Amino acid sequence: MKKRLYIFAFCTLYILPLYILSSCTRYTPAPYRGLPKEYSVAYQELYGRCYDSIPYSVVALDLYSDSLSLDKNRRMQGTGYNLYISDIFVSADTLTPGEYHSIHPDSLSSFTFHLSPSSFLPGRDWDGTPTGMYLLYVEQGKLQSIQLLDSGSFILRDTTNGLADLQFTLYYKNAYGYRATYTPHFQGVLTCIRK
Repeated sequence: MKKRLYIFAFCTLYILPLYILSSCTRYTPAPYRGLPKEYSVAYQELYGRCYDSIPYSVVALDLYSDSLSLDKNRRMQGTGYNLYISDIFVSADTLTPGEYHSIHPDSLSSFTFHLSPSSFLPGRDWDGTPTGMYLLYVEQGKLQSIQLLDSGSFILRDTTNGLADLQFTLYYKNAYGYRATYTPHFQGVLTCIRK
């Protein structure tokens, strides 16, 4: 009787779960909606010369996609993506047409980087807070995910009708740990906000 009980327990605890798992189909992730290719609203935040040791002015870019926007208190509302690039170093007080490049991420750890006008900081995790360049996904006004962008560049062009044309080439590590490229675009009014 004890032998039958042991055989029953063995089959129930070990063989049955293996049989069930082997009959399951392989998991395939649901198709990802993907990152937005176009941003509809953009702000240029002007900080001026806010670092004593750096002879350049600092500007940040703050872009919004889909229905994501800022309310009158400058809080995010709606659903969409927020692309944020802080600490863009410029020789004037604002962004001027031209090409802008991130500082190489490896040089930040060795403190051998060289700042120049038209350069900006790459994305970094600073004790759980994203800094530099990152992408937020917000759903119904609540933060859902943060994606650091570790390097990249953008080109700012003025169009014939006075609107800004921004073309980005940004890099990040995807969920599988591989380097991925993100190339969003913005064309429209680049609203200036003094900080």
